Formats: sequence, structure tokens, C-alpha cells
Amino acid sequence: MNIVGQAMVTAQTVGSLTVKERRILTAVNAGASAFSLGGSAFIVLCYILFKELRKFSFKLVFFLALSDMFCSLFNILGDPSQGFFCFAQGYSTHFFCVASFLWTTTIAFTLHRTVVRHKTDVEDLGPVFHLYVWGTSLAMTVIRSIGNDYGSLGAWCWLQTGRTGKLVHLATFYAPLWGAILFNGFTYFQVIRMLNNATRMAVGMSDRSRQLDARADMKALNRWGYYPLILIGSWAFGTINRIHDFIEPGHEIFWLSLLDVGMAALMGLFNSIAYGLNSSVRRAVYERLDLWCPERLRRWLPSHIKLRGQQQEESELVLLKVIDAQ
Repeated sequence: MNIVGQAMVTAQTVGSLTVKERRILTAVNAGASAFSLGGSAFIVLCYILFKELRKFSFKLVFFLALSDMFCSLFNILGDPSQGFFCFAQGYSTHFFCVASFLWTTTIAFTLHRTVVRHKTDVEDLGPVFHLYVWGTSLAMTVIRSIGNDYGSLGAWCWLQTGRTGKLVHLATFYAPLWGAILFNGFTYFQVIRMLNNATRMAVGMSDRSRQLDARADMKALNRWGYYPLILIGSWAFGTINRIHDFIEPGHEIFWLSLLDVGMAALMGLFNSIAYGLNSSVRRAVYERLDLWCPERLRRWLPSHIKLRGQQQEESELVLLKVIDAQ
């Protein structure tokens, strides 16, 4: 189970969840994490193989996918033995899951700095982003380890056995998580509001070229505006479950734990689809298939994908493409 969000069948839950229920949670976690691992690994592989994707905008997506990949990988190991492996699983899962949602804040910050503040120096901030993400993730992981006992219970390590441990867990994972959600939501709201204003100005001036540009930007940003919902959907049940466990220790609700585990483990898949599977990636994949596939297999591929991908190129991630050009 996800140690970060889901440790969660803790020592107190042994009496409230049956062995069968714990096995179901473990199986759901492993299956959902496998999907996330596959989706994240696909985005990482695309970045490595396709040189045309190696721009600053997609580099942020690459590190997001890389964090999701390792988070899912350690999450899927399951049933660790006592000792070093248990330590490694607990530390690694917490570290990479925190890094995952922190990378989403760098993407939101990049959009805001480019669109709202009209800055062109975002690529120079790459080292700062790395220091912020990896440094914060390490700090949260180390702080959470202080005063906590390690052990294994079925598929879980790093058990929080008391109220202090649970408060530390909330402070080192859920506090920065919901801080990231609020930051992303506020940032995307400001960007979309600014583009809405630009659209209204273009309409008022009857400038058709500006109207078309603004509509293309809005099409891209309307999609980005839903991205904060990924974190909310992934971790809302986990947050409720943690609060319930803090208030009523030892009284785990199975269906809530099931939603907690399943949705959190799918975060990597959601991120890979939303952030990574854009028209640039689809077109790059299609071009390789068109190049490598035999003629008799090529005709079975939808011939309109490439053309449609080219038409959507300017609307998807259009703002980040401006960053790359600068």
C-alpha cells in the first residue's frame, strides 16, 4: 500500500480490518500502481527516445513522470521484510510521492510567470526548481522519520503508531500536498482569467487574428485548468481517511480505505495522461510507427492522427512552447 498516503492500515487497524480485507487493499494497490508505473514509464521513454521533445516545457513533465515512476515502483514492491529493505521502501515512497506533486507546482509556476508576469527567464530557473523539489522532498522525508518506528505489516512499512506520528505524517505529506493544490488552483485561475480578458479585448477590437490566438490559448488553458483536480481526486479520500483515523483510531472503514488506496496509486497514470500525452507526444509516436511499421500494418493505423496532431500542435501546451522559443 502507498506508504505515503496510505500507510494506512496502521498498527491500530489490525483489529478493524480482516486479513482478507488487507489482502484486497494490497492487490488493489499493486494493480493501480502497475498502471501508474506503465503510464509514467511511457512518458519517460518518450522523452529519452524523441529528441524533439527535449525542451524545457517537456523536461518538467519528464521529471514529474520520473517521480511518479519511482513512487509507483516502490509502492508496488509490497510485503517487505524487516530491515534495510523496509527502510528503503518507506523512505523512497514518501520521497518520490512528495516530489511528484511538487513538480506540478513548478509547471503551474512556469505558466504563471510566462503568461501573467510576462517573464522570459523561466528556463534559467531550472536549477532552482530542482533544489526546491528534491530539497523539500528530502526534508519532509527526514522530518517524518524522526521519532517514528519502522516495521512491516503485510505490505506496509513505516507505521505511525501514535498521535504524534500521525500529526507528523499530516505535516510532512498532506500539508504540502494541499498547499500545492491551492497554489496550482490559484495559479491556473489567474492565467485563465488573464486569457479571458485578452479574448474579450480582441473581440472588442474586432481583431480576428488576436481572437484566433486567444481562442487557441484558451483551448489549451481550459484543459490545464482541470489539472489541480488530479491531485484532489487522487488524495481527497486519503485525506479523509487520515483525518478519520486520527479522530477514531483503530476503526478503519474498508470502503474508504479502498478508495484511498486505489485513487492515490493511480496518480501517476492520471499525471501521465494529462501532462504527458499531448499532441506533440502523439505525433512523435505516430511518426515513428509510420516509419518503422511495415506497409501492410501501417494501413490499419488511423491516417488522420498525424494531421490532427499537427492542427492541435499550436493549441496544446501553446504557452509552454513560447517559453521554449524564448
